[in-house]
Amino acid sequence: MTKVYAKPTRVAIIGAGFVGSSFAYSLTQSGLVSEITLIDIDHKKAEGEAMDINHGMEFVNPVKVWAGGYADTKEADVIVITAGANQKPGETRLDLAKKNAAITKSICQEIVKYTKNAIIVMTANPVDVLTYVAIKETGYPVNRVFGSGTLLDTARFRYLLGEHLEVDPRSVHAYIIGEHGDSELPVWSSAAVGGVQLNKFCHKHPPDVCNRKLNSIFDQVKNAAYEIIERKGATYYAIGWGLKRIVEAIILDQKSVLTVSVLLDNYLGISDVCLGVPVVVGRDGVERVVELELNEDEVTKLRQSAAVLSNAQKSLGY
Repeated sequence: MTKVYAKPTRVAIIGAGFVGSSFAYSLTQSGLVSEITLIDIDHKKAEGEAMDINHGMEFVNPVKVWAGGYADTKEADVIVITAGANQKPGETRLDLAKKNAAITKSICQEIVKYTKNAIIVMTANPVDVLTYVAIKETGYPVNRVFGSGTLLDTARFRYLLGEHLEVDPRSVHAYIIGEHGDSELPVWSSAAVGGVQLNKFCHKHPPDVCNRKLNSIFDQVKNAAYEIIERKGATYYAIGWGLKRIVEAIILDQKSVLTVSVLLDNYLGISDVCLGVPVVVGRDGVERVVELELNEDEVTKLRQSAAVLSNAQKSLGY
């Protein structure tokens, strides 16, 4: 009787810089996939990262890791694009749009030569704009191309709220939505801890003191990347874990609700723009967009965030 072997699970990482290599390291430790290929215009850099990871393979479940080329995307289940110019101190994510859109366009033109079956996850900045570029340039179904969006912002938000409220951040249910950038917004109206509304859980201080602290926490979230870049030049560990979480939801078909950047179609009146909102992520990529019940102020701010990104897309000719 002929044995039928399962196809290896492959993730292709395009960009072997800080984010790409941190993600590869995290993914190797996770045991989720059997193959990881690192693709970079600087092939020697990709080779060095692969060598470094492979030399620790004795300490983890074996994974095949190598420096590859675009032809290796042909058998990939998931392609994660991290390649792009780095954000400099004082530079906004939108400032990167023009140069990174050109890079994304060239990457997508290479990918479609080899596969139209993978799920593409964008994480280079400005992630929302580049996700839109990737959708247009690949021609992939919109559920199979999405960005990391406000996944990291939401994680930062929950961590800082957990620190303030002295609870495990995994017990905090709160979202940052909109642009992964300066126009993002917190969804205070539905924020909760263990099923208890945030304004009721925040009982240690008078309401005005608590509100000031919560607003300060959001400011820390919004400015976190600037603060980290000023200190160490780049952010990469947390987003590396975040990308691993996205791949986990896809590979294991977990139907996880994650705040990723997707192309919206009449979402609270918003269309034809990619924004970070909660969606169900599974084996087919984006399986459902979750429409939040926002208050009037939050709807206004989300539409303003959408307008910022729509204008950025148009400035690039999309």
